[in-house]
Amino acid sequence: MSFPERKKRIIETVYLSGSLSVLALARKLKISPATIRRDLHSIAEEGLLTRTHGGVMKLDDRPLTSFSGKQSANGQAKQEIGRIAAGLVRDGDTIFMDCGSTVFTMCPHLKKMNGLTVVTNSLPVVAELMDSPVQINLIGGELDKGLMAAHGQKALDHIGSYHADKAFLGVDGLTPENGLMASGEKEATITKAFAANADSVYLLCDSSKIGRNAYMKFGPLSMIGHLLTDKGLHAGLKKALIKKGLKIHIA
Repeated sequence: MSFPERKKRIIETVYLSGSLSVLALARKLKISPATIRRDLHSIAEEGLLTRTHGGVMKLDDRPLTSFSGKQSANGQAKQEIGRIAAGLVRDGDTIFMDCGSTVFTMCPHLKKMNGLTVVTNSLPVVAELMDSPVQINLIGGELDKGLMAAHGQKALDHIGSYHADKAFLGVDGLTPENGLMASGEKEATITKAFAANADSVYLLCDSSKIGRNAYMKFGPLSMIGHLLTDKGLHAGLKKALIKKGLKIHIA
């Protein structure tokens, strides 16, 4: 098979799947991984696909690493997910909220709650809840200006010294096979720390991220108990995730 023929098949296959590892793409197309890697290098240089660590994704699935970029994507679905997530919070709860843009959409629904304590590394969450009765515990650490959130060892030590009734977290991708994925180590380590110190863990994730791989695998699906997503979740993925033990809430 010539390179132009392989290129056409590679692009079609990646756009159908959203993202794939090199090995998965090689299996699907019955082409050696070495050839796939060479072809992907050329295709990515043409700007037709985006290379990831160990794989490739279509252009409109490139990770949005800034908070403002993430906030603008799939806005309506995120608002609905945030609404049903806030409905799971009770007066008197202590909750963890990470710096995810979907988690942020919970804020307007939390402002009138009584005795609520929010532990967060997110500056936008703090700013949104500042003038409400909610007690805020802001995690310290190094500030990532793009994500508008604190990270680093100090932040992890801070989280480890607290316990929460519930944790509300986001990810950049998840699949039944590879579990939870993030665009970078900073977000992944914070997410793991929150999950380890909460009684119940809720993952807020719009359906565009489900079935999609991201740069870094950081945890199994068993790390969370509940997945909150929207009506766009593919039926086959929903079935596979339920088999993995997740309780799924559809906004």
